[in-house]
Amino acid sequence: MAMMPRMELRQGQSLVMTPQLLQAIKLLQLSHLELQSFVEGELERNPLLERDDVTEGPLRANGGDGPLAVDAETFARSESLNSQEGMENRLGTGLDNVFQGEQPSVARLDTRGADSLPIIGGAYGGSGGSFEEGPDGFESGLTVEASLHDHLSGQLDLAVTDPADRIIGRHLIDAVDDSGYLGEPVAEMAERLGITVARIEGVLSIVQGFDPSGVAARDVCECLSIQLRDRNRFDPAMQTLVANLHLVAKRDFAALKRICGVDDEDIADMVAEIRRLDPKPGRGFGGATAETVVPDVFIRSAPDGSWLVDLNPDTLPRVLINQTYHARVSRAARSDEDKAFIAECLQTANWLTRSLEQRARTILKVASEIVRQQDGFFAHGVEHLRPLNLKTVADAIGMHESTVSRVTSNKYLICSRGVFEMKYFFSAAIAATGYGEAHSAEAVRFRIKQMIDDETPADVLSDDAIVARLKAGGIDIARRTVAKYRESLRIPSSMERRREKVAMAMGSR
Repeated sequence: MAMMPRMELRQGQSLVMTPQLLQAIKLLQLSHLELQSFVEGELERNPLLERDDVTEGPLRANGGDGPLAVDAETFARSESLNSQEGMENRLGTGLDNVFQGEQPSVARLDTRGADSLPIIGGAYGGSGGSFEEGPDGFESGLTVEASLHDHLSGQLDLAVTDPADRIIGRHLIDAVDDSGYLGEPVAEMAERLGITVARIEGVLSIVQGFDPSGVAARDVCECLSIQLRDRNRFDPAMQTLVANLHLVAKRDFAALKRICGVDDEDIADMVAEIRRLDPKPGRGFGGATAETVVPDVFIRSAPDGSWLVDLNPDTLPRVLINQTYHARVSRAARSDEDKAFIAECLQTANWLTRSLEQRARTILKVASEIVRQQDGFFAHGVEHLRPLNLKTVADAIGMHESTVSRVTSNKYLICSRGVFEMKYFFSAAIAATGYGEAHSAEAVRFRIKQMIDDETPADVLSDDAIVARLKAGGIDIARRTVAKYRESLRIPSSMERRREKVAMAMGSR
């Protein structure tokens, strides 16, 4: 057969991931802080975009509007007000028909001013007053938390006068981590500085005498030993106890009594003394600032027993396209390059606004379906959490599992029971005995914790005993699964719990 070039016409289908589609997928899995950072970057790059500063209320799944709640306590207090709301704010039995025809699920917005919204704590909380009090404004009342490094450096300047020792002390302080421990071996530091280990040890002993007690220790044993010396409690028996902390962790008090040569009362006092110490002396100083979790969705009960699902407007950055400015610069554009730039900016702006709206709709859909599937949890608590997977939610709302997975990543909802990550409501199924309904793994884990919390020193449950009780309650579970759940809850074994309860009982006497 002769080989020759020829032209053929073929027809086929393929999915092309445009840059806009890739960005829209990326927006779904961003947290609200990451989303705000992304939108801020777009506002700086695109002259046609501007921030929408109009204060609006929460975005509700069924198009209703209502007061904005901000924490679990406020939700609980607001339950008494729900009876005054209209019966049109209903999500219960009509939830299946909420999203027909892909109409915007955020049909109506709460247009009341910011004064009508409750403000709890944070930057706007406090004991009263206004931002205009005093000549310097509220900034004058702000303080900067001292870091551990600065705290130790100030003490070094007072305690050490020799310039060489001060340099060594600076290096030691720089090697102290946020927990207060020395993060670099002394031998490596001595080699790096070109001095003897003994010289480093001499300055280290000075630094270890600084406040907070136990700082610059190389391990937890040295940290506790320093604190015990400061309290004049580091006798030979306590030295032996600190050297055998692994037995304290195992609660093997019989072995500790034998090694330390003390009786029951003394070992109980010594262990109590150890527990009063601080194993992380540096944590009281300026480490990383703790970020407060801001919920993306509000869940409230309605007067008819159904649930109201609102999006938090504070987590939804809103942008507008300045059409007036676009028309003016379009008329003024002369070169093809300028016209292409303006057209690209308009296209990007339109895409961003549509993507943000679609992201809000998708979050609302997924949250509403989670509430519908897990209504028992919101009404009665963790014990009524049902098994749920991504496919169930995806099939119910007509989306792909990967989309649901992206939506639930780094997203939180708040209800009267607290703040929960959306992924918390997806749990594996534990089979029931007989023909009963399967149980959620999270609900089973909660029941195991309840059983252990209700233990007495005379009746400490083994894993086999927990299995027997769960099977009596209709849960078919293996012993290894109970052990895995117990370890995930950081609960020690029955033997260690029995030792601890006996020791606590002895100490109370």
